[in-house]
Amino acid sequence: MNIGSINLKHGLCLAPMAGATDRTFRAICREYGAEYTVSEMISAKALCYDQLSKKQIMPSASVELATIYKSEMPIAIQLFGREPELIARAAEMIVEREYRGCVSEISPAAIDINMGCPMKKIVGNGEGSALMREPKLAAEIVSAVKKTVSVPVTVKIRAGWDSIIAPEFAKQIEAAGADMICIHARTREQMYAPGVDISVIGKVKRAVSIPVIGNGDIYTLNDAKAMLEQTGCDGIMLARGALGEPWLFSEIKAHLEGDTYTPPTPTDRLECAKRHLFMMLDDKPERRALAEAKKHVAWYIKDIRGAAAARDAVMCAETPAAMAAVLDELKNNIE
Repeated sequence: MNIGSINLKHGLCLAPMAGATDRTFRAICREYGAEYTVSEMISAKALCYDQLSKKQIMPSASVELATIYKSEMPIAIQLFGREPELIARAAEMIVEREYRGCVSEISPAAIDINMGCPMKKIVGNGEGSALMREPKLAAEIVSAVKKTVSVPVTVKIRAGWDSIIAPEFAKQIEAAGADMICIHARTREQMYAPGVDISVIGKVKRAVSIPVIGNGDIYTLNDAKAMLEQTGCDGIMLARGALGEPWLFSEIKAHLEGDTYTPPTPTDRLECAKRHLFMMLDDKPERRALAEAKKHVAWYIKDIRGAAAARDAVMCAETPAAMAAVLDELKNNIE
């Protein structure tokens, strides 16, 4: 599958998830077979307004989220907003690496526009999936960004707001210049309720000529196979199914290449959890890394014998050494 100049052998992608898909988790998923990742979403307005502040001393949250390194390629930077001129300006600054505080080693492989986030604080501002109620504005945003940057422009959408409109919406996005569309097979009204209608992904695929990535409830190899086989989509984007389970990329890749897959042992899971913790410590201040690592560790150890008590201990850990000790003890008990 090609997204502009980006070539993906199997189209195995990691979805952007706020507070979860940071640099560490993206790196781990790449190790296990993710071919393409997307940054946590960045407010285009915040990035633009950061440039106007006269009091900025430390890099802003927007700058931190926009920072990428050569080892992360191919990666897209995801922006959200509703003002075409601000999103285009933010995209230009990111691609050209011309904004205050920029330390990125390289420009992103693509700019992704979020038109799928269902969270109240986002849609309340007319952003995210709220843009699916304004297809004309959505198309204007894509067109503005496409005219401004030299990299591919991709769009993340949902099936619709409260009804299925994705096929027609996708046509308008394609006409505006989008190079790829990723669709989450739920409406905004459904949020993350159980069950997805993957048939809508197939309808979008048949409606446009650009690559279509399917997303939603991919927790197992069978989920991935069903989405690929039943919709004809060009690739899949794992989200919550990859949390604590980066090996799912390996399993899907092995299936697609006809190779044998060996699932991780409980010891493998614990070792990866510990490595994840220390990778976060290398990337972030200790206090913040410790706090953010706790949820990841809890995801890794789920279903391991003794996980309930270990999870409680992890959540109470006040130092990295204490958290690592919990994982070591759980490992010793298993072995």
